[in-house]
Amino acid sequence: MKFFKALVALVKPYIRWVILTATLVFLGHALAQHWQEAIAIPIRPRGWGIVAIATAVTLFSHIWSGWVWTLILQEFDCTVPKLWTVQVYLKTNIAKYLPGNVWHFYGRVRAMHAAKVPWAIAVLSVVIEPLLDIAAALLVAIGLGGLERPLLQLVGLAIVLLALHPAALNPGIHYLSKLKLKPASAEESSLEKAIVARYPLIPLLGEVIFFILRSLGFLLIVVALTPDPLQWQQFPLLMSSFSVAYFLGLVVPGAPGGIGVFEATLVALLELHFSAGLLLKSVAIYRLVSIVAEVTGAGLASIQLPDPLNKGLR
Repeated sequence: MKFFKALVALVKPYIRWVILTATLVFLGHALAQHWQEAIAIPIRPRGWGIVAIATAVTLFSHIWSGWVWTLILQEFDCTVPKLWTVQVYLKTNIAKYLPGNVWHFYGRVRAMHAAKVPWAIAVLSVVIEPLLDIAAALLVAIGLGGLERPLLQLVGLAIVLLALHPAALNPGIHYLSKLKLKPASAEESSLEKAIVARYPLIPLLGEVIFFILRSLGFLLIVVALTPDPLQWQQFPLLMSSFSVAYFLGLVVPGAPGGIGVFEATLVALLELHFSAGLLLKSVAIYRLVSIVAEVTGAGLASIQLPDPLNKGLR
């Protein structure tokens, strides 16, 4: 057992670099073989309009995700103004592209703490959100029926749904209460008061809508690049594959913002159904659209950040 722990400790620092290298090799190989095909695919005038719609849908999805975060906070009876909370979410969202892939969570916890939200609740809200994201991504991927042999996804979904149950969450909270989280006071260090009283069903449904919106944004990019209309049976395939790729971008280490892992997974899942050139150009444009939407959201949120103690903004 000690040998196994020592081996894990030795290998762990290099795992993210191995994953990143493998991802870049896969994408580099695909790009080397099909870059001419990708460049040759034009974006027609009508296509630019669809890309603009995809950007608007993606921006709205981020705003919606910020609203879902307010629903998570409500599970702990937190009374921070909703508009302010959404603005904090949008302003910190672009920090996920920094190395480490945790700085957006850190920024949200710091902002909540500055707004007099108990440290425990702030930490739990950013811990539960990724679990809800994972569950929602798998629900969309499986529910749309676009996947072949979804056994692994079903097992993963069952595990995450069980982990979100208060019977599983509260013991975890009790364990975290014993850790040193560097709080400002001993009272704020205790997570024991932040008990989950009910299953977070409403936030989970909110995250499902978020993933439908995000996958719809990618679907629109494919529509913009495809000269012929897509078949209806291709819609669930594209949206399910997008959700699986997004899920892996969340859980695989070493990929800030899921960059690389998301694109490689999406290409691998869809390469038997669409041309490699179309997929490479679609994922590249969608990544650009996503970043533009996130930067736009952060810019809009920075226009006016109201006082979190202003009761009139609730």
